Amino acid sequence: MILVTGGAGFIGANFVLDWIATEGTPVVNLDKLTYAGNPDNLASLRGDARHIFVKGDINDRALVASLLQQHQPSAIVHLAAESHVDRSIHAPGEFVQTNVVGTFSLLEEARAYWGALTEPAKSQFRFLHVSTDEVYGSLGPADPAFSELTAYAPNSPYAASKAASDHLVRAYHHTYGLPTITTNCSNNYGPFQFPEKLIPLMIRNALEQKPLPVYGDGQQIRDWLHVTDHCAGIRTALHKGRIGETYNIGGNSEKTNLDVVHTLCAILDDALPSHAPHAKLIAYVKDRPGHDRRYAINATKMKNELAWSPAEPFESGLRKTVAWYLSHQEWVNNVTSGAYRNWVETNYANRGTA
Repeated sequence: MILVTGGAGFIGANFVLDWIATEGTPVVNLDKLTYAGNPDNLASLRGDARHIFVKGDINDRALVASLLQQHQPSAIVHLAAESHVDRSIHAPGEFVQTNVVGTFSLLEEARAYWGALTEPAKSQFRFLHVSTDEVYGSLGPADPAFSELTAYAPNSPYAASKAASDHLVRAYHHTYGLPTITTNCSNNYGPFQFPEKLIPLMIRNALEQKPLPVYGDGQQIRDWLHVTDHCAGIRTALHKGRIGETYNIGGNSEKTNLDVVHTLCAILDDALPSHAPHAKLIAYVKDRPGHDRRYAINATKMKNELAWSPAEPFESGLRKTVAWYLSHQEWVNNVTSGAYRNWVETNYANRGTA
């Protein structure tokens, strides 16, 4: 039994599905079901006794404590987070509350639970914290990729909130001995991603023949990691990672945002030739404040110590992702509610052209 926080979100739902498919052991899934948490992501597990879903907030310490006592998990995999940079610019307080205060609340309850365990359960327990490469700041074109020793330099409220949560996790290990592991991942893509992020946003807009908004000159570089590879990396770190260590999980696939959009357009041209060329929809808009220029992950430590490497090449992963969205239009329509449309209006309406 493991406890997963944020297990109805994009990465969380993929992790829960992956865990049950590969490990076969039960999961208690605690999710607040905010705009990005969607029970439909887990529809295939309905009626499966191995999936125990609980709607709740990680800041509800009484609830967390009761779940830990009732289910006695051997690990907590902490994925619950506010995760969109643009949203953090508009509403930073929500990111501090969830990512910083929420992580603190969870750590406190985990510490109390772990401290009361007896052997061998106490030695076997792990607290795995899932974080992001954005805590490291921005790279220049010739800079080496982020390693686990790169100094933190967060540039957005989102990145700062995740950096703070990373520091709390580290402190709880070094101060209290809590058996923690932290993973920092690069940009994820794949099924169930909420369509505010680059790839699903472009797919949705293209299907509706709406402009494909590209920030600035589109030359921002990201390292793209298919979510299934990320899930495998988390499982590997949980099973084999050293207590107190950090592991960077990357896709070895640096692409500019504009390259990603052009590749998406080409894939959509093949899938929907009647709408081609989709590239005519590309529209350059005013860049967001403090937009980091380049992220890149050095995942050598994962490869050398834990024998993990990404398995999905970006081009095939992107084709699979487009195919998933094309065949799950009902899911897309359900998640893009009035609240989502209001958000898009807030974020993009007044940007104008670049």
